[in-house]
Amino acid sequence: MNTHRGQALYKRAKQIIPGGTQLLSKRPEMFAPEQWPPYYQQAKGCTVTDIDNNRYIDMSSMGIGSCLLGYAHPAVNEAVIKAIQAGSMSTLNCPVEVELAELLLSLHPWADMVRYARSGGEIMSIAVRIARAATGKEIVAFCGYHGWHDWYVSANLANGGNLDGQLLPGIEPNGVPKTLTGTVLPFHYNAIGELEQIFDRYGSKVGVIVMEPYRYQGPKEGFLEKVRALATKHHCVLIFDEITSGWRNTIGGIHMKLGIEPDMAVFAKAISNGFPMAAVIGKREVMDAAQGSFISSTYWTERIGPTAAIATIQAFQNESIPSVLSARGTEVMRIWKTMAKASKIEIEIEGTPALSHFSFLHQEATVLTTLLTQELLKRGVLGNTAYYASAGHDEQACRSYEEAFGEVCHILRKAIDSGNPKMSLEGPVKHQGFARLT
Repeated sequence: MNTHRGQALYKRAKQIIPGGTQLLSKRPEMFAPEQWPPYYQQAKGCTVTDIDNNRYIDMSSMGIGSCLLGYAHPAVNEAVIKAIQAGSMSTLNCPVEVELAELLLSLHPWADMVRYARSGGEIMSIAVRIARAATGKEIVAFCGYHGWHDWYVSANLANGGNLDGQLLPGIEPNGVPKTLTGTVLPFHYNAIGELEQIFDRYGSKVGVIVMEPYRYQGPKEGFLEKVRALATKHHCVLIFDEITSGWRNTIGGIHMKLGIEPDMAVFAKAISNGFPMAAVIGKREVMDAAQGSFISSTYWTERIGPTAAIATIQAFQNESIPSVLSARGTEVMRIWKTMAKASKIEIEIEGTPALSHFSFLHQEATVLTTLLTQELLKRGVLGNTAYYASAGHDEQACRSYEEAFGEVCHILRKAIDSGNPKMSLEGPVKHQGFARLT
């Protein structure tokens, strides 16, 4: 496929936009450098058209996991268009923010209050600020990925590798005040002993525990229960970051299925099907602390975000979206397993059907992943080793993906047998983690 226009524009972007894009996860270098289409002009259902007029089935992240209903969902778009026509901003507040708050609290009976933002990183920063204000304690124990803000990236001030085991390696804390050193301490998922050691060493100085309740692996028996017990014992605020895990497996947070109540839960990404919106819900005794801390921004009051969120949640309810996502994801995992086995390629699959990924069990895994993406692109598919299920993936899309994936597995097998799979690449190998662009 011809992507000359897109590649030329991206080359220009890297000269005038540091890093080339606004989101690391959208850099072409993370997929197949010099081959992945950098820009789109239209997205509908699960079909993306790039600026060179190439059409692709998106079987990768569907907007970095934001579009569970599919791109440009009619009901959500219709609600947003009406909001725009009525005026998206005013000197007065929009009543839909109260409606959304009541909807979120009805889905999560343990919670009493809600605050909003428009992106995942900022709502996590807000949640941590509120929790620290509520406890009067600065130290945060965390596991998982929680965004780009100073509070989180400061973990790498004490040890440059603290974040390497938390999804995204290679993050440098440049620009983060060194005075934050030691305020954020990592532990690994399912490693309750590491969290206990943090309390043994820092005791009453720890005021907040932040974690993803589930990503690609589930909790071992008793793990989340022990985390909850430690938070209660040490008078800590337990925050579940549901930005990635929320809404995919159930309507609301996945903690509802896991049977553990946090003190706060954070949502963004999937809550509004591609429109900027984020929310933190929590218990009154915690959330009320927001009134004693200055947390305020003009665009948190516009009406498009909450309007999109209400319409999205209603679609989740009306269309039984978690069940749809489970079915789509189960089918994709079957395709991976069947086609890899047919070509005698060893892979390991992790995650839930709604959010899964696989790894090549080969010393040249990164090369094979790049080659996979390269060959899928030739067949009109945006794809890699991760899959974010979406209701936009209809039966035809799944069948087209199965055919393409099967063909590419045969190519991968030949590349492996050649002894030098890198020779099959038509561009550089993909990046891993955070890396400066040159």
